Order: sequence, then C-alpha cells, then structure tokens
Amino acid sequence: MAFVRIDNRLVHGQIIETWLPFTHASRIVVVNDDLAADHLRQEIMSLAIPDGVAIVFLPVADLAGYFSHAPLDLPEALILFASCRDAQVAYEYGFDFANLNLGNLHYAPGKRQVCPHVALSKEDESCLDFFRDKGVRLDYRCVPGDPAQPRV
Repeated sequence: MAFVRIDNRLVHGQIIETWLPFTHASRIVVVNDDLAADHLRQEIMSLAIPDGVAIVFLPVADLAGYFSHAPLDLPEALILFASCRDAQVAYEYGFDFANLNLGNLHYAPGKRQVCPHVALSKEDESCLDFFRDKGVRLDYRCVPGDPAQPRV
C-alpha cells in the first residue's frame, strides 16, 4: 500500500535516508503540476534516487488514473505532495487513502505554526478539515522515529 506524505521540499535527504527504508517503498511518486512539466528539475531530483527505486513525476489530476492502470504487482509506493491542496485535489479525483503524513510545510506570513515542522494557512486548515471529515488519519511527523504529533 502507498504511504502518502505532504512535504513542500518533495525529494530530499530525509525522504531518501529515512522514509524510503521505513516504508520499504521501491517507487516514489512525486505529484506536482509544476514539476511534472519541468524535465530539468525531474532530472536533478532523480539523481538522488538510489538504485532499485523508481521515480515517477505526475500532474495531480493523473494520480488516480496512474494507480488504476498500474499492474497488480505494483510495489510499495511513497507518494509525495508539495501542498495540502494538491493532496485534496488528488483525493477528490479518486486517489483514496486512509492516512496522510504531514512532514513539512514551511512557515510564511499568514500561517500558524502548529508544530516545529508544520505551519498552516487558512486554506491548509480547511484542507485538513476536509480530510478529517473523510476519516483520513493525520500524522504529523518529520521523520519516522519522531512521535506522531497529536491532532492540531
């Protein structure tokens, strides 16, 4: 089953060094409209991926279709979104998931810091309310060894 994470940094050291081993994923699916259209950034991110791990870059609207057409033996996947809104749109397009890890959302003016690694805008808070209403379990952790933060 897929592990779904929001991290505005997308592919970076914590993903490679901690989340890949923790999830046993052999595929990273980066879901971001801008990155899906930027082949140079894809090439740069792909350089960090270890041998034996595939990486796929998809527009948000294509995620549900990607998994519905994937072979039945699709390996464990680590799904990365840059924003809460992207995760919500993918969910609304039919990519269903029960758990959502909030790994990193940078602070910016107008955002409320809810834990050391997550700052939420009003739009983010509305998005998380959407997921709570759908029964999606929210998991606020930067790395797997961190204790899961309580619901905020």
